[in-house]
Amino acid sequence: MQFSLRKLAVGLSAVAAFGFSASTLAQEKVTLGVSIPAATHSFTAGIVWWSNEAKKELEAAHPNLKVIVKTSSGAPEQANQLQDLLTVNKINALVIMPFESASLTQPVMQLKKKGVYITVVDRGLTDTSAQDAYVSGDNTAFGKLAAEYLVKQLDGKGDIVALRGIPTTLDNERMDAFKSVIDKHPDIKLLDARYGNWNRDDAFKVMQDYLTRFPHIDAVWAADDDMAVGVLKAIEQAKRSDIKIVFGGAGAKDMVKSILEGTNPLLQADVSYSPKFIYEAIKLTAEARLKNEKLPDMTIVPSVLITKENAKDFYFPDSPF
Repeated sequence: MQFSLRKLAVGLSAVAAFGFSASTLAQEKVTLGVSIPAATHSFTAGIVWWSNEAKKELEAAHPNLKVIVKTSSGAPEQANQLQDLLTVNKINALVIMPFESASLTQPVMQLKKKGVYITVVDRGLTDTSAQDAYVSGDNTAFGKLAAEYLVKQLDGKGDIVALRGIPTTLDNERMDAFKSVIDKHPDIKLLDARYGNWNRDDAFKVMQDYLTRFPHIDAVWAADDDMAVGVLKAIEQAKRSDIKIVFGGAGAKDMVKSILEGTNPLLQADVSYSPKFIYEAIKLTAEARLKNEKLPDMTIVPSVLITKENAKDFYFPDSPF
């Protein structure tokens, strides 16, 4: 018996020497909060759908993982939900797509100070020290590809109006990239750029104002496929024939189908930006935290120009977006 106890003691000493313990040998328990905007338009409907797909698949694969998905219709509601996720649900990791950048930065920082691992998705924070990792589509390419396409199609001269999204870091990145190309072409005039909030109805109203104020417009950069729908409706109602191109963004299935089939001459190209990146962000974060590992500081999913020639590669009829 003494020999057996001595062997056990030696064995435990060896384990300790190599830095192992019963707790580290067991897989970490992770409670992962997912905080996203509500499905107020088709892109965020895709975000909600992919988030719940990630929850279903990851919880089935990992018994030590719990995923809690919360949606919010505005920044104040999202900030309140973050506190509930911390105090009620006791999360130790968070994947968040902020409704707005500035107003969500401090609420997220408060969770990070409490030891919650933070992955920010798509809409960045104004202070990156509030996050551990960032996952997004390529917003620079999103704006750059659109501008390059419009410049080429207009032969370097013409009048353009733009519709921005919601005031966020990603919207700034897109607009800065767009303008960096346009500014190199003095014969291209950007008449105005106003926020359409990635919303069809808001975009319709903004475009109505543009059509009233500007008697001639060659092209519209809507910067989102939902906004492009509102823009097209306004153009149709006004019976304007001067506009040659409406360029949206994100590769919504209806837009891609129209490009593929050539059903609307105003829709000639788009740029990819799939809401599936939220699924990837949740999966990467969950699997890393289960291993007590960290993600790279930044993960960027490439954006690609979609034209009639490659549209079939970006058309997913079963997708909610």
